[in-house]
Amino acid sequence: MLEIELGASQERFADIVWANEPIGSGDLVKICEKELEWKKPTTYTVLRKLCEKGLLQNENGIVTSRISREAFYSSKSEQIVAESYQGSLPAFVAAFISRKNLSAEEADEIQRMINAFRKEG
Repeated sequence: MLEIELGASQERFADIVWANEPIGSGDLVKICEKELEWKKPTTYTVLRKLCEKGLLQNENGIVTSRISREAFYSSKSEQIVAESYQGSLPAFVAAFISRKNLSAEEADEIQRMINAFRKEG
């Protein structure tokens, strides 16, 4: 399980990189200025920090991820289940759906995922 903690603004920044990679650092500055209202030094500071954490890399002015968006969010979900539900996925699902009504389509999709897992497992 990955153990990379991101603040809300760092997560938004990473989402921008994932949506646009590979991206030149100058283009990244422009996007962050428009979407996050950041100045150039802020973009480079956050980029440097996420490179230090091992999430992103900046090689010759081209920014790419070292960890995919899917892998990051999957790990984040695993952490929530482990820390808040003693590792019990059924307890997490029960807590989640007790506060949100599932549509028939959502229930069917979840059932398809379970069936696919059983076939693979």
